[in-house]
Amino acid sequence: MHLFILIVLIACSLAAAPASQPASVPLKVEQWGRFEVALPGPREGNPFLDVELSATFTWNEIARTVRGFYDGDGVYRIRFMPPAVGVWRFVTRSNRAELNGRAGELTVTAPSPGNHGPVRVAGRYHFAYADGTAFVPIGTTCYAWVHQPEALEQRTLATLKASPFNKVRMCVFPTAYKKGGDEPPRFPFERSADGAFDHARFNVAFFRHLEQRIAQLGELGVEADVILFHPYDKGTMGFDRMPAGDDDRYVHYLVARLSAYRNVWWSMANEFDLMHEKHDVDFDRLFQILQADDPADHLRSIHFSARMYDSSKPWITHLSVQNGAAVDDFGRASLYRDVAGKPVIYDEARYEGNIERRWGQLSAEQMVEHCWLGTIGGTFVGHGEVLRDQSGESWTSRGGELRGQSAARIAFLKSILTEAPPVSPIDRFYETHVGGRAGEFYLVYFGSERPAEWAFQLPRIGLEEGMTFRVDVLDTWNMTSTPVEGPAVRLVKQGMYAFAAEGERKIALPGRPWMALRFVRVGAAPTTAVAPVNEAE
Repeated sequence: MHLFILIVLIACSLAAAPASQPASVPLKVEQWGRFEVALPGPREGNPFLDVELSATFTWNEIARTVRGFYDGDGVYRIRFMPPAVGVWRFVTRSNRAELNGRAGELTVTAPSPGNHGPVRVAGRYHFAYADGTAFVPIGTTCYAWVHQPEALEQRTLATLKASPFNKVRMCVFPTAYKKGGDEPPRFPFERSADGAFDHARFNVAFFRHLEQRIAQLGELGVEADVILFHPYDKGTMGFDRMPAGDDDRYVHYLVARLSAYRNVWWSMANEFDLMHEKHDVDFDRLFQILQADDPADHLRSIHFSARMYDSSKPWITHLSVQNGAAVDDFGRASLYRDVAGKPVIYDEARYEGNIERRWGQLSAEQMVEHCWLGTIGGTFVGHGEVLRDQSGESWTSRGGELRGQSAARIAFLKSILTEAPPVSPIDRFYETHVGGRAGEFYLVYFGSERPAEWAFQLPRIGLEEGMTFRVDVLDTWNMTSTPVEGPAVRLVKQGMYAFAAEGERKIALPGRPWMALRFVRVGAAPTTAVAPVNEAE
């Protein structure tokens, strides 16, 4: 409600102010909050095509230019997420006199508790919020959840609130539907009586609904991994095969509306290589538009089916990988990371499910194992669930409720990672079952193996004789953590490459699958933080 009142005041004050004069009402917003200017303007013709609008925000030597957009009913909006505390000045530019030269000042205050800013790449292979607070993506896929009836969307939000997931992959465009049957309640473009879509006129009700859901995810602490394009249209709407000019206009409009939401990530396409009407050069162009238009510089990726997009291109911030085999065994997950030199998220590593397609047949145990194997490899694994109910629908396709058993075990993994430093492979060529931070924190995962004991041995990297560690036995399926009895384990060098426990001490294990060990060095300063990012530079 407070944000809405602020927007109305801004709109009124700027509308009443002469061009090039400051607004009369003091304007305030917190750092990484969402500031909005609303201006009355022309309704005639096609405002989506005919009217150009932007604003430049300046602070000290920093300038950010933001596109405006038409929101229907003669209202034009400009949204901005200020990256630094201080007094920002802004002025509008437009090809229409009534929108041109509107100026004002914006006081940006310190962020409120819980506002850590947008997520950035940190430490090359990991993520952190803009204030340096670590972020470990524990994601899920729910493609078409914002294209459902209200009751189902509310159930999805309630499920996410109770889940461990802090990132959700979601499509902007609807997926294929049966004509005359279960078509979505809204479409992104206006539609004529004969059912044809006008790509030059956006349906503002559709985008208002989309941004409402993104804002609600933000309130839950969930990042919205927004998928701009996908190949699942199957001729019902034609959004996957629009001309280049229509694609470009859509990206401009979407970024103008959403870039001020701090919980947005951009996924250019899902399974881009299955969109046969588009080529890599088209996605290059769209990425360049996306990067140029987004003053917040949100994270950017593209998801593939069989053929990877060139991840070395500068607009790719991290890899969004589809490959279940990469997390089927120890040591494979880190290979993409080694080649790309960027964070890797296995957004689709097959799903817990009971369908006929092989990608939807993981048991819950296998889904959880994938998450652990990816974690040990210094990467991140996304969850998916295609356990069909009587209606034939599933969480990953439409949302609703989670019915599988993997989500609770992923929550257990999340609780461990929340208290840990960023996990990386320690000795990825020889000790592939060990990950952590060398010399401070280790996770040793056994997967489907059933050891009854473990002869203590850690890679030598970062270790010194005499270091001591506390050890916990983790049952990743039953979700328990049991401290190893007795004194802390003291390390002694063992050969050229490892350290062992003094006295050849061994760790007893229950002889069950899905076990792990956690080692925390005694006296090590616990930290999960990454160095803060100066957003204004």
